[in-house]
Amino acid sequence: MSMKALIVAGEKPLEQINNASTPIRVPMKRFGIGSRGKRIPLLTNHFKVGVNKYTDDFYHYSIAMQYDDGTPVEGKGIGCKVLDQIKEIYGMELANKEFAYDGEKSLFTVGQLPHKRLDFMIVLDDMSLSRSGGSRRGYFLEEREGDRKRVKQSFGSKTIKVQFNFAAIIPMQAIANALRGQDSDHFQEAVRVLDIILRQNAAKQGCLLVRQSFFHNKPRSFIELGGGVLGCRGLHSSFLATQGGLCLNMDVSTTMILKPGPVVNFLIENQNVKTPYQIDWTKAKRMLKNLKIVTYASKKEYKITGLSDKPCRQQTFFLKSKKGQNGDGVEITVCEYFAQYKQMQLRDSADFPCINVGKPKKPSYFPLELCDLVSLQRYTKSLSNIQRASLVEKSRQKPQERMSTLRDALRSSKYEADVMLRSAGISIGIELMQVEGRVLSAPNLKVGNGDVIFPRNGRWNFNNKKLVDPVKLERWAVVNFSARCDIRYLVDTMIKCGDMKGISIKPPFGVFEESIQNRRQSAPVRVEKMFEYIKPKLPGPPQFLLCILPERKNSEIYGPWKRKNLSDIGIATQCIAPTKVNDQYITNVLLKINAKLGGMNSLLTMEHSPSLPLVSKSPTLILGMDVSHGSPGQSNMPSIAAVVSSRHWPWISRYRAAVRTQSPKVEMIANLFKPVSDEEDQGIVKELLLDFYNTSNYRKPEQIIIFRDGVSESQFNQVLNLELDQIIKACKFIDESWSPKFMVIIAQKRHHTKFFQAGGSSDNVPPGTIVDNKVCDPRNNDFYLCSHAGMIGTSRPTHYHVLYDELGFSVDDLQELVHSLSYVYQRSTTAVSLVAPICYAHLAAAQMSQFIRFDEMSETASSQGSVTVAGDVPVQELPRLHKNVVNSMFFC
Repeated sequence: MSMKALIVAGEKPLEQINNASTPIRVPMKRFGIGSRGKRIPLLTNHFKVGVNKYTDDFYHYSIAMQYDDGTPVEGKGIGCKVLDQIKEIYGMELANKEFAYDGEKSLFTVGQLPHKRLDFMIVLDDMSLSRSGGSRRGYFLEEREGDRKRVKQSFGSKTIKVQFNFAAIIPMQAIANALRGQDSDHFQEAVRVLDIILRQNAAKQGCLLVRQSFFHNKPRSFIELGGGVLGCRGLHSSFLATQGGLCLNMDVSTTMILKPGPVVNFLIENQNVKTPYQIDWTKAKRMLKNLKIVTYASKKEYKITGLSDKPCRQQTFFLKSKKGQNGDGVEITVCEYFAQYKQMQLRDSADFPCINVGKPKKPSYFPLELCDLVSLQRYTKSLSNIQRASLVEKSRQKPQERMSTLRDALRSSKYEADVMLRSAGISIGIELMQVEGRVLSAPNLKVGNGDVIFPRNGRWNFNNKKLVDPVKLERWAVVNFSARCDIRYLVDTMIKCGDMKGISIKPPFGVFEESIQNRRQSAPVRVEKMFEYIKPKLPGPPQFLLCILPERKNSEIYGPWKRKNLSDIGIATQCIAPTKVNDQYITNVLLKINAKLGGMNSLLTMEHSPSLPLVSKSPTLILGMDVSHGSPGQSNMPSIAAVVSSRHWPWISRYRAAVRTQSPKVEMIANLFKPVSDEEDQGIVKELLLDFYNTSNYRKPEQIIIFRDGVSESQFNQVLNLELDQIIKACKFIDESWSPKFMVIIAQKRHHTKFFQAGGSSDNVPPGTIVDNKVCDPRNNDFYLCSHAGMIGTSRPTHYHVLYDELGFSVDDLQELVHSLSYVYQRSTTAVSLVAPICYAHLAAAQMSQFIRFDEMSETASSQGSVTVAGDVPVQELPRLHKNVVNSMFFC
């Protein structure tokens, strides 16, 4: 019976599937550590934390602040000012307790305060309320039974009522329990308090705080990116429970800030103009809104609310007369006011709008040339390609440099002098922790003519070697979109290199150059006109099209071209933008082309044998799952879920992708299972199961290994109990008696653990370095693997979490499998830092996102339709891949 027949025959009502009682799954515990590989001493950026077990517990108090009229106090920094003053004036009444304040509604102390509820009334002047750089002068009024202190309110001040209410006790014992691998509900709360203490320490030094990172206002930390934007290098810090005890994980972190200094200079750089007279003031108004400035006139800090409608020499306001002078006042321009009353003659900015720091109905103007942007203001918009490349290049640090930066940061932070840390019984070491790693041997690779390649340092090449399964390229053409390129030399080199690698390449049908008059058209129109031009000139449907793009990065042609080929027509295509054509470049291109057309470049020798532990014995499906989200500023862009699956078992080097859109910023994959018979869309898992069945001698997988990327620890239970449930339901929907065994592994790259070679080596850790002790979780089954060779910067290992295992892998066999899957990536001749199925899921999501990137959302939605997913949010639907390419590795 075919798989399709099985799907129809085995379909069960959704109620039967949903009503099946499923126990809640929890992440599995560690059952041992590995032993294979050469042992190697390492250092890591974890710093030992000492905890005094006799210290008092943390006490949590909720904070309520409101003005006299009952309006809640809002605005960053006000709460800190209020609590600073309360601590300063009423320390004795509060038992001289130090506070750890989260900046919002929670305050923590070591040991309890004298009362469970405390009420205060304070008076802060307007300068303290509105400007962090203003006066800290304040007047307080506290009223309790039998005790009343009266003070006079200053002009322009506001009264604030403050209430402390006891909320909870956070026992310090929770930390010790977690370190022993015991369940501890309060551990994360205790660690959160410690993180808040470090943030508070950084805030007192004037740092910019971004989540768990802090950034000093030091010019040597700034990286010039252009466009008025700086990269600012700082430090990330977080407390972690590990097998080696409580640690502080500290790492170098980078954020983007606006370039401080004169506002005029910033606008010139930001808009890439030469003089202030070329500034687009509409764009400037959007860019400057809500930014902070300091003025030469008052030396005070203000927030920009807008720009004036008229230039300084024309913008007027009403100047009230001083007491004792005749008349109510006079209408005066901003220019005249600063000249007469501030003795400041304005130069160029007299012709420019004024900066408004007041309210819409009560504006307050300053000339542009008298304003400087305050330092450490975050830039949250998307970076340009040039800025992004510059950030990556300039923020890299070699291992020795990074270690030196971290050691200096620990010494200069002087955590040993922090009163709150001392009172909590916390001490932080200043030396990087030592840890033992192991270096796994690289797997051998099978190539053409029975040859075997032995990778060295995570790399190999095809010099004098042929691909294991080369294709024949017989019907193809070259399409050139205005790129300057010696196409004859390019084609000749391709044919020559292809012959050396075993790929038989015949001369192309033709080379089609874009017409000059089409170059000014929109990208979709250029693509359509190109196909109108080449279609009648081809003798038949081409097997492949080579597209030469005019730009190396993010060409506007790329998305429409891929969409036309892969969705509308069904032709495999490779886009290139060559700057230098040589044998190495062409070989890399041929690797991608061969994989896209169904060939294979290399295989693992144990995959070819086959002798992979467990995987070779039973039909095994390997899934790589990832969700890609829109860039900052693209809040309406749908998220794209991509799942790739292995095919042709017992091989684990061939993959196929299924991609769907879903609601923006939703991480859990929504379309894994659809409980209906839908020829158009059977759900991701059914689509991939059908493909596995048809390519693996009509056998259903008895084992399914899932690699999931992009989720944090807080989402592990959702992966285990939502996504895995959907996959199981898809299997049961096909055949209720079918019960494959599952393994679920999470891969994380967004962490801050780094490893360094001990003994002063300046090199990165060798590829294959694995660590599953000391810095790993004291309870759960996780390990770090650096499978690739870090050539520049400091290598970032992948953190793998084994959540679920019904297959029964030994520790060493599982780690070997994960390591080996870093060597089956067909696009390159290097080991990759993530298992190949996840890398392919990244590529598939990124490529399909190009289908909609250059379309107007409304136009695409109306022509392609939309789909509604969880939460009844209409989401733009991706065009379907053409049947000719849907089973290919189009993403390579």
